[in-house]
Amino acid sequence: MAKVHVTTTINGEPMEFLCEPGDTMLDALRGTLNLTGSKEGCASGDCGACSITLDDRLICSCLMLAVESQDHEIRTIEGMAQGEKLHPLQQKFLEMAALQCGICTSGMLVASDALLRKNPKPSEEEVRFWLAGNLCRCTGYDKIVRAVMETAAEMRAQ
Repeated sequence: MAKVHVTTTINGEPMEFLCEPGDTMLDALRGTLNLTGSKEGCASGDCGACSITLDDRLICSCLMLAVESQDHEIRTIEGMAQGEKLHPLQQKFLEMAALQCGICTSGMLVASDALLRKNPKPSEEEVRFWLAGNLCRCTGYDKIVRAVMETAAEMRAQ
């Protein structure tokens, strides 16, 4: 089967790549584009480790075909940092030890960023609801939720 040519925008940069018609966006990101921050945890959309945004909509990249990214805007964990400077969420996750093994971290950060873009003043309940699609076996979620809440407060104060 012939490869498909895809033109899209990833992390603000125009991108072109070739992929098999059945390749997932996660396959393209990790294998073709060497953007390895998104992790494969389940390959069934149940864990959130591969979370990205597609036109500002939070999705699991393991459930999206790469060809569907044609003419869309994708943001991955690699797009969160501003040059060498960490995104405020990344900094707060480090400061508050809101991570352990790292498998879920990129998905948690992308999901948290997507939430704060939509709602800069979420309640704890809203943060917990928003992150419900991201599974973590190590941290117990409390540090993650507190890190998101503190980041939101600090970003509003700026």
